[in-house]
Amino acid sequence: MSEVQVLKPLKTWGHLAARRRKPSEYEIVSVKLHYNDRDANAPYELDPDLFMNKWYKTNTFGSPLKHDDWNAFRDPEEVVYRSYNMMQDGQENYVFGLFDQFNSREHDKSLDPGWAGTLARMYTPARYLFHTVQIASAYVGQMAPASTITNCNYFQMADSLRWLSHTAYRTKELSLAFADKGFGANERNHWETNTAWQGFRELMEKVLVTWDWAEAFVALNLVAKPAIDEAVLHKLGEAARHNGDMLLGLLNDAQLIDAARHRRWTTALVKMAIEKPGNVEVIKGWIAKWEPLADKAIDAYVGALADVPDGAESAKQATRDFRRSLGL
Repeated sequence: MSEVQVLKPLKTWGHLAARRRKPSEYEIVSVKLHYNDRDANAPYELDPDLFMNKWYKTNTFGSPLKHDDWNAFRDPEEVVYRSYNMMQDGQENYVFGLFDQFNSREHDKSLDPGWAGTLARMYTPARYLFHTVQIASAYVGQMAPASTITNCNYFQMADSLRWLSHTAYRTKELSLAFADKGFGANERNHWETNTAWQGFRELMEKVLVTWDWAEAFVALNLVAKPAIDEAVLHKLGEAARHNGDMLLGLLNDAQLIDAARHRRWTTALVKMAIEKPGNVEVIKGWIAKWEPLADKAIDAYVGALADVPDGAESAKQATRDFRRSLGL
């Protein structure tokens, strides 16, 4: 009789055993969760010529941005669904505390009608912009080659929905204080026709039809979102303070906390990617393609804010400083 070999059971999942320690909660619920990277010829384990298989092979596996092991990526803050909800519950309590406190002080009655008109044109239509960021983040998350990258994009998607919700809440409040400004009625028209928004609308509509996962990530997180952060959050918040609208200034500051976290995981992913020869050139090529659209968007939007002179130049410089910090 042949000798029976007794196998020693693993103490953890095989893909986490190499580190020879107890895996963290983040590793257990985040690492190597995708099933569609097991067969490069049939990601969805059906006919290789199935539409979704061809789409994934082209736009994920076929991306010019390459890495030997995308599953090695880790969110530097190791955010998981449980910790995200705890963290953002505190953020939402803070934001709704702002709403309640400023409402109790009848803040909107103190706003100049001229500034209210600016808000109707330059602030409340932003819910359309935030929705494009939400959708684009969802697409990159769906197509990303590793579950740790997917998770970061999905939390970014959730943050964008929160920003949209805050804007919608303020739209309703402002409509009660300024019934003649078109709050809640004219936002789509402003988004589609107002010259201040057309740069961002063009930029985001083109991001939304960028199918290669890595180019979509670069266009969104390295170009479009920094432009939005600097123009619609920083510069609009600055203009709000100049006009006695401390509520909007603080609200944008709260949203910038999320944006800073997005930049931190983006930084980690880019720095991992550029360790592989050739990737720096690929990313720089995409930035060169998308940066003019973002600059155009910043110029159009910030140029329409009368209270931040030279704001467009400083906003564009801030986006370049961010990309330069990544070695790009």
